[in-house]
Amino acid sequence: MRRRLLIALTVFAALAVLAFAIPLSLTAATSRTQELVLGRSGDADRFATLADAAGSAGGVRALADEVARYHELYGENVLVVDARGTPIVNAGVEVSDPRIRAAVAAARRNQRPQQVDRLTPWSAPVVLVARPVGTGVQVNGAVVIEASTAAARTTIARVWAVIAVGALGAMVVFVLLALVLSRWVLRPLAAMSNAVAELTAALPKPRGRAPITRKYGGPPEVRDLAESVDAMATAVADSVDAQHQLVADTAHAMRNPLAALMIRLDSLEYAVPGPASATFRGATAEVERLTALLDDLLELAVAQAPASFGTAASTEERCDPAQVVADRIDAWASAFDDAGMRLTTAGRPDPAAVSTAPPNSGEGSGNRSAAAISSAALAQILDVALSNSCRYAGSGAHTVVAVADEPGWVTVRVADDGQGVAPDELGKLTARFFRGSAAAAGGTGLGLSIAQALAKAWGATLTVEEVRPHGLAVTVRVPAVAR
Repeated sequence: MRRRLLIALTVFAALAVLAFAIPLSLTAATSRTQELVLGRSGDADRFATLADAAGSAGGVRALADEVARYHELYGENVLVVDARGTPIVNAGVEVSDPRIRAAVAAARRNQRPQQVDRLTPWSAPVVLVARPVGTGVQVNGAVVIEASTAAARTTIARVWAVIAVGALGAMVVFVLLALVLSRWVLRPLAAMSNAVAELTAALPKPRGRAPITRKYGGPPEVRDLAESVDAMATAVADSVDAQHQLVADTAHAMRNPLAALMIRLDSLEYAVPGPASATFRGATAEVERLTALLDDLLELAVAQAPASFGTAASTEERCDPAQVVADRIDAWASAFDDAGMRLTTAGRPDPAAVSTAPPNSGEGSGNRSAAAISSAALAQILDVALSNSCRYAGSGAHTVVAVADEPGWVTVRVADDGQGVAPDELGKLTARFFRGSAAAAGGTGLGLSIAQALAKAWGATLTVEEVRPHGLAVTVRVPAVAR
């Protein structure tokens, strides 16, 4: 994988360097070519002006002297002809050369030969620069300069060499950066792949699940890692299911011996001597507590892994939360009265009152959302919240159960103004077996854990929050569905 990554990065770097170096080289060559052509064109125009003014023998000698000095200074050949094409001044030009004759003929027709757009180190050693003598109306001759390209080609070659060296240096830097980047990126990937492969090899093979058939693209190392992660995830899911199943099976298997033990204890109650009655009652209470704990563990296992027990949440199940709340308030009313507490409802109207409202009164279920949860699951969650409130809020407390509609959600809130819990214990209330420091005796510390697991199984959320100035509230947000 590293080799492929290096090749890809090197190709991208090469394209980036070439995209910068090639236009820069062409621009430098074009600039040097224009400098040569403009300079020689200016010289040709000057000789054409001198030739047009050389109407006498003295003028011709002055022109010849000027051309000779130019030839000696720059080493370039110059030819000046009259209107008939007869050479007036010739400084090293081969008149019989077809290229020279064509340039002279074009200049006498007031045409300029096509100039070179861009020189290269391997271009021709000479370019012709021709200019007519006279005006555009009357041409009195022509001037031709054989301009040497040696200096320009040398300059262009030198500039191109510098650009090539710079591009090569940039490529070396890019390759080094690619090496560092590939190692930095792939080292943790390789380590994770090896670790996942070792862990997957040590895990038991998945049981009771369909084999992994997903096909991944990308490099082989990434595909192997993805397949190993899939295998590990399947094995971990099986392990979690097995753990939940073990808890459920253990709790269920222990209920029968405990039930038999309770029967035996009940049968021994009348035979226990008076001094041992207190010990007997303590043992009976512990057995009852253990039975309640096993029941809660079984409920927690079912709530956390509903699919394992055939009670998976169904998207077609729904309920009227107001009706469920009304049923649970009716069921818990006597318990709250015995505890010296008040239990009321707020939010939606009472279902009994709604059912008796006139058809056109605007009241009823038409403007209310149903909750995407079974009535049994919502009732179990509310039972946990109401049980905690009844047991721990304290005498004289007031508990309110409110139902509210939100966009896409239905919220059920059980809040009391009791003693509440310490702020640092608020986030621990849904942890397994946790009980507040001020909680009264009794309970297993699994109620809110069971309620939270049930809510999660139905796509709902359960939160526990503090009530000001004192008290506790349990809020359940359930997805809403249209009736």
